[in-house]
Amino acid sequence: MRFQLTARTGHPDFLDLPWDVALRDWEHERLVEMPMGIHRHVVRTVQYDDRLYHLKELPRRLAEREWRFLRHLRSEAVPVVDVVGVVTWRTGADGDRLEAVLITEHLEFSVPYRLLFLRQEHRTLRDPILDALVHLLVRIHLNGFYWGDCSLSNTLFRRDAGRLSAYLVDTETGELHDELSRGQRQMDVDRAIENCAGELLDLQAAGILSSRVDPFELGEELRERYGGLWAELTSDEVFAEDERYRIHERLRRINELGYDVDELELIGDEPGLTRLKLKTSVVEPGRYRRILRELTGLDAQDNQARRLLNDIHNFGAWLQQEEGRALPEPVIAHRWREGAFEPTVAAVPDELRGRRDPVEVFHEVLHYWHQWSAEEGADLDLPTAVQRYVDEVLTVLPDERRVSPAEGDAELAEALPDQVADTGPADPTSPDADAAADRRIS
Repeated sequence: MRFQLTARTGHPDFLDLPWDVALRDWEHERLVEMPMGIHRHVVRTVQYDDRLYHLKELPRRLAEREWRFLRHLRSEAVPVVDVVGVVTWRTGADGDRLEAVLITEHLEFSVPYRLLFLRQEHRTLRDPILDALVHLLVRIHLNGFYWGDCSLSNTLFRRDAGRLSAYLVDTETGELHDELSRGQRQMDVDRAIENCAGELLDLQAAGILSSRVDPFELGEELRERYGGLWAELTSDEVFAEDERYRIHERLRRINELGYDVDELELIGDEPGLTRLKLKTSVVEPGRYRRILRELTGLDAQDNQARRLLNDIHNFGAWLQQEEGRALPEPVIAHRWREGAFEPTVAAVPDELRGRRDPVEVFHEVLHYWHQWSAEEGADLDLPTAVQRYVDEVLTVLPDERRVSPAEGDAELAEALPDQVADTGPADPTSPDADAAADRRIS
């Protein structure tokens, strides 16, 4: 047996796996079944302690390219799966050459798009999925990466404070450039529209998505949203000498979208007019995530980070009123985590911790706390809101830390025999919108 394994530190060495056998023929105690999207290649999953890893078998050239691309994009703060290693130069017991294997770590609390549509009414998913895909495409394009095969199947979705975050999974058709041309970006968007429309048509054929939905109309909306976001982040803007306030307005809008501008260029190329120029290479996402991490040490999605920072600011205002003095922001953040976040997360029973990740739990508690307080006409105390959330909401949600094939197949089988009209609420964080496994989409 011969093989070459390149792997990052902090993970298993994978040396106990049968690398001299084709992946489809593996019989090993570490193998576990997981729901996988549509792949061109054989994909298997192995487990080490509490961590899962996906193995994809493909030609060496493609495996090494994908290894480089995923590492590069992750270093640029693009949401991608965490690539762990690549195994090349494999030979079998008979000396025949075997294909390479790419190793990625399982993204916990990610949900395949089919289960998202199965568990939620399509109207509650329309905006979150479109926005998530658009942000992902823009972010990879800002980094000069041409995807070449954007689709729902090649994307993983995680809940993000009532919205969704999209993670790039498959880069084997990608290309990395210093900067993408308009034609390259347009071609990537066109491919995304074509692929996603086909996948939505498949959902309609399976009875999961209403026939009243026009997949191609959604595709054109994706194009419009992509164009709007790209223009906001990158287009030049001309303003008069007495309109300098527009610089600050533009930067504020970009910050609100979750991006930073580290550098800008002002060009006075016409009398009385100034041109504001932003370069794609200096626009970086994740501003609120970085601030939250610096203040609290917590890792979150973009919208989650913004939601938690708002709560920290509200907590700080309350502390200032209670103690009659201003406190430094790091002190406020420390006391917020100690007095609000940690007790809320700790109140979730062990058997329910796979329903939502800790940050999403805290966001949903805030959501229902405010809703219930408004209904009661008075503020509920936080411990009461947390217990009510656990009892009334979390207990009826499906597990999303690791979705097993059995769970997905059971829900799909339940949905297919008879379709019923969905009259659930439009709020995607509502327990009725995502709770029962037999929720059907009509």
